[in-house]
Amino acid sequence: MSGALAAAPVLVTGGSGYIAGFLIRRLLDGGATVHTTVRRRESEAPLRALLAAHGGEPGERLRVFEADLTADAGWAEAAAGCALVAHVASPLPRGVPKHADELVVPARDGALRVLRAARDAGARRVVMTSSVAAIAYGRGRGEHRFTEADWTDTTKPGLTPYILSKTLAERAARDWVATHGGGLELCTINPSVVLGPVWSGDYSASVVLVKMLLDGRIAACPDIGFGVVDVRDVAALHELALTAPGLAGERFIASGRFFKLIEIATVLRAGLGERAARVPTRTLPDWLMRLAAPFSGVARAASTELGSVRHQDASHAKHVLGWQTRREEDSILDCARSLLDQGLVRP
Repeated sequence: MSGALAAAPVLVTGGSGYIAGFLIRRLLDGGATVHTTVRRRESEAPLRALLAAHGGEPGERLRVFEADLTADAGWAEAAAGCALVAHVASPLPRGVPKHADELVVPARDGALRVLRAARDAGARRVVMTSSVAAIAYGRGRGEHRFTEADWTDTTKPGLTPYILSKTLAERAARDWVATHGGGLELCTINPSVVLGPVWSGDYSASVVLVKMLLDGRIAACPDIGFGVVDVRDVAALHELALTAPGLAGERFIASGRFFKLIEIATVLRAGLGERAARVPTRTLPDWLMRLAAPFSGVARAASTELGSVRHQDASHAKHVLGWQTRREEDSILDCARSLLDQGLVRP
């Protein structure tokens, strides 16, 4: 393993999260000592059990601290002795909040708490999980291409609280480091929709998309889409970004090919056969989605992106860090099979 990872503990925030779980397992398997945070102490035992089930008992090389993005308590203790920090924790609801501040405030203030704790602990680098939500939204219909130089325009109407939270949190983190960071380096990873295998019923909102298709809760697919990336590849990119030299200020898109929702449905039906019997085969007219928008937060959010195609170019991560990815279709099907095998799809 890298000497940088062996030399001191690595802090991974939000240990019970989807990406964080895979990153922690990678670090432990490589011999690192990991500090991680959970919002409630009772989450520690389930986290340890999951990590043990997917790679072996973490033992003393995993230390778990209670710390919440909305409060100062616990962050100094979690960061103590850590030279490297992966700030993966972020509020990600499964619905659409009524007020943007329900997500913006904890995402922004939580990032600043982690950065402050990292600086005060003498850490040299923070790798922050942002999102393509901070890059590729607010452009409207049509086909668009994005690189790390692009930013979502937060003045555009119709942006969801999640998109605002990711954009404003990353902006605030970069501004804080420039003003108060001292020698602390910050780089960000900006994933698209993260799929792949799930370990338990505690999974991310990205995975809900596949579950809803399998459950038959989406009768017809609206004209929306997403870049797709595998959770295992996102974890690998975080590990690379923790140790590669010269990444201060860097930004890395983590995304594969853009899929319309109907294309994801087609992959599921082709790959799963009868197990995908409830997956829709039809598209939903735009007018019907707009008709539902005043009565549904999900429909309202989706209606702002109808007809938009967002190609997110991940060549920078591949060139600078040697990042490699698997086929998007495999990630979609691995996600679906794990949901089905664990009984997480409606019978």
